[in-house]
Amino acid sequence: MRDESSGQIGICLNKLDCRRRSLDDANMKKLVSLNGVFFMGMCVLGNLCAETEPANTERYGPYPTNYKAIVMKWLDTQLIDAGSAHIEWTGDPKPTNLGTTDKPLYGYLVNFKVNARNRFGSYTGMQSHGALIHNEAVIKGLGFGY
Repeated sequence: MRDESSGQIGICLNKLDCRRRSLDDANMKKLVSLNGVFFMGMCVLGNLCAETEPANTERYGPYPTNYKAIVMKWLDTQLIDAGSAHIEWTGDPKPTNLGTTDKPLYGYLVNFKVNARNRFGSYTGMQSHGALIHNEAVIKGLGFGY
């Protein structure tokens, strides 16, 4: 329904819930909504284009491109039957500090899951573990009970 004298549009389902608003208010709300959508879109595009800085090699050491071989060699010394181990890699190495503020321990953390045989010869099931690599060597293991 349109009231020509006041320039307002009203939506009436019955006489009790009839409301009126001007065309200017409706257009303003559309404009504000479109500006909000545009701003959010620009924020998303800005985040997509952002590049992460490479890690400080003096602090973390060189990036371990052969991290799987490094961890496998280390697992040979940690597992009872390393040859039976089934490993599932859960991500690429990420620069991390696993120490404290007094004694930092910098390196690249590699997360993985292992299913290996125990002393009784049965598989233990997939268990989550991690290894901190610094200068092509594992300096700390995570999830091995020590």
